[in-house]
Amino acid sequence: MRHMSNPLRACIEQYYATVPLLFADAEEFGPLRLFVRKEPGSPYYGGPSHAQPTAESAGSVTATDIARVRARQRELGVPEAFEWLAEAAPALRARMAAVGLPVAERPLMALDAHFLVPPQPLPDGVTIRELTADDPALPAVLALPRLAFAAEGTSVGSAGRTELSAAAEEATADGTVESVRPTIRAGHKTLMAALASDGTPLAVGHYHPADGTTEIGGVGTLPTARRQGLAAAVTAALATHAREHGVHTVFLAYAEDSVARIYRRLGFRPADVTLLIANQPARS
Repeated sequence: MRHMSNPLRACIEQYYATVPLLFADAEEFGPLRLFVRKEPGSPYYGGPSHAQPTAESAGSVTATDIARVRARQRELGVPEAFEWLAEAAPALRARMAAVGLPVAERPLMALDAHFLVPPQPLPDGVTIRELTADDPALPAVLALPRLAFAAEGTSVGSAGRTELSAAAEEATADGTVESVRPTIRAGHKTLMAALASDGTPLAVGHYHPADGTTEIGGVGTLPTARRQGLAAAVTAALATHAREHGVHTVFLAYAEDSVARIYRRLGFRPADVTLLIANQPARS
């Protein structure tokens, strides 16, 4: 297996160690670091409530260390989630499996630093825009991934506008919308959405920049609106926006080959490393 280039790996490792601190405090458990949210609300993307090995001691994680973190996660009422770059801690997968934690591979893809993603065609009447903290479409945009990821894959599904309206009400009632507004205002989160002519979001995605690097995540399409190129258009818009705002390293993770084909057409290439996640859903 050909490994990720050292500069790219260093950027991604630093990103995973840094970006959760925009939303969480870090608690140290020997060679493991657990991110604990500063405020209640929806996580930024599959976390923070996860733990990761520290760069300087990734090879020394023991079953006792893992047990201590899991106990703290149960105390906090969050998933017993861990993530790390495979190349950064190659022995950790076996240690997680030995204590009964399932581990899933999330391959990574990245854009060449000088590659410009071309804009993608949109269906008639559909536009893409960046959302502000007070955008009237924000509740539905934040709710859409709940429907998209509940019906994984790229096939057209049954969940549509009625279900989206109900999910948006839930996202407002459970505090998700209010918890995200300050993050958008602070510039920690960029949300993009493809919207129908009546303002209904049909596809969404986001990124969180940190020190010139970002991971695109949360890309999902309303199941009834699939197969129109909307996810590709949103991903392209996110990558272009990030580059225009000083981000030089753009990458993403995926869980299905059908999704990887979409990213490949946009210019993303395999990063030859996996993000390994225990008991945690994919980010996108």
